[in-house]
Amino acid sequence: MNKTIYDRIGETVWRGTLPNGLPICVVPKEHHAKSYAFFATRYGGMDTRFCLDGKWLDTPAGIAHYLEHKMFDTKEGNALQELAKNGAEPNAFTSNAITAYYFDSTEHFEENLRILLSFVSVPYFTKESVAKEQGIIGQEIRMIEDNPEWQVYTRMMKALYKTSTARTSVAGTVESISHITAETLYDCHKAFYTPSNMALCVVGNVEPQRIMDIAYEVLPQGKPEPAVPRDYGTEDAGVAAARTEREMEVAMPMFLGGFKCTPPQEGEASLRTQLVGDLACDLLLGPSSPLYRRLYEQQLINDSFGGAFEMMPGTAYLYAGGDSRDPEAVAQAVLEESSRLVREGLDQAYYQRLRRASFGTTLRALNSFENIALSLTEGQFRGFDAYRFPEVFDTVTEDDVLAFLRENLTEEHCALSVIRPGQEEGAQA
Repeated sequence: MNKTIYDRIGETVWRGTLPNGLPICVVPKEHHAKSYAFFATRYGGMDTRFCLDGKWLDTPAGIAHYLEHKMFDTKEGNALQELAKNGAEPNAFTSNAITAYYFDSTEHFEENLRILLSFVSVPYFTKESVAKEQGIIGQEIRMIEDNPEWQVYTRMMKALYKTSTARTSVAGTVESISHITAETLYDCHKAFYTPSNMALCVVGNVEPQRIMDIAYEVLPQGKPEPAVPRDYGTEDAGVAAARTEREMEVAMPMFLGGFKCTPPQEGEASLRTQLVGDLACDLLLGPSSPLYRRLYEQQLINDSFGGAFEMMPGTAYLYAGGDSRDPEAVAQAVLEESSRLVREGLDQAYYQRLRRASFGTTLRALNSFENIALSLTEGQFRGFDAYRFPEVFDTVTEDDVLAFLRENLTEEHCALSVIRPGQEEGAQA
């Protein structure tokens, strides 16, 4: 394994790659009782169309999340129960681009790591167990579909994107998951749960080479598999719909204004884009921004207001939203404030203060084992070293931030999603 010391953030990372193509990184934390393991695949809700063994497959929306649920099944029983019995706290999640399985424990760490690596790499599905899961996940979907926050977000994504699978719900729909079979799950596992499409990150009081040895012993051996071709859909710069509205049981209108941004590049340019987008978001929408204070004084927003910049495969977007008695006025104010900043430039004292705050926020996130593992894994999948963020951050200029606002925060790139008080039956596109 190779050792890298990051002086600016006070961290050391050990990295190595198994002969089967699995990248492994270990962040030693000698004086901590807890250790944390994070085993992830570059496969998420967006990956519904891909080429396996020379044949293009169209799989149902929600299948990556469905597969995550079923991966805990083993011939012996259930891996979740086995890990919990060993004192571990296991869990998993599926996002648009990643499925991850993880646990933390203060004892029996090596044994738990073996269990984690084993059940994720060796699937076990039956026709009966897959059918049974449809009812469980179907109930989850019905619950989230009744959630106004989920509705306002998913409707915004469908308004932003015309064909990109970014508009696909990670959970799918009750109808889409009804088409999932054990055979399809095995196909998806074969395509994406290969060591060369995965990453293992361990943080804690562990010996790096020991982690490599355990992974080598447990995981299937062989040569790295070639990357599976994927089709996320093609997108132009315009939005699918400028506006979408629905009535639900809410006390006040709820909204999200989304801005379709230039798709990110791979590699370190991806990290730089994330830092620029985050900084632009803070400058425009943060609690100390002139826009926030003005809208708050006008009682057009409350403490629920906020925004973020997000990147997914082939797509990126910035959004702002919360509760408001006049969502249209807030969305217009965001557009106008962005134009003003581009036209007049940034207040230097405010800009420098935000830069320091943004850097500090990113640095503090490294106090969390979970954030360390997720950041390093996302970097591995997107082709950059997440611990190089100080050096990349140094290259971000005021002009970069203003260029980001000028290119992306325009009326042509904007889609407004609103949930208004009323009855469910009042839904409209």
